[in-house]
Amino acid sequence: MISETQDLNLPSFVSERLLKLRILLNMIRDDEWHLTSSEKKNIRAALYYFVDPEDFIPDHIPIMGFLDDAMYAEIVFKELKSEIKMYQEFCQFRIAEANRRREKALDPHAGREDWIADKREVLHARMRERRLLKSSGRGLRMRLF
Repeated sequence: MISETQDLNLPSFVSERLLKLRILLNMIRDDEWHLTSSEKKNIRAALYYFVDPEDFIPDHIPIMGFLDDAMYAEIVFKELKSEIKMYQEFCQFRIAEANRRREKALDPHAGREDWIADKREVLHARMRERRLLKSSGRGLRMRLF
């Protein structure tokens, strides 16, 4: 759906939010990020709305058909803000650390799982702690799933 909408002349509000869905797709497809099956299931449930052509405003209605998708995407991004932030930090770390190792003439693949696992563990703990705080009533959080 994301690829299909790129060919349409959609308002920037809509197209920008639909493109951001790639982050969520990358999160559940990234073998090194190691989300739990429950976390992947929650993200897939949120993404399902976007692939349903007969959602609240059917996608075949010009421009308006994707407006509800964009609004829902904005809600999903706010709901998953912590998860997205931690994943983006993980991706940045992974690239920076591989580059740092190359610059020091080290093999970036040697011990890769260990240095990635350390960072992932810290970020996952932070992500899950924030999620727990939000869902325990200490913070306001909409429940999409």
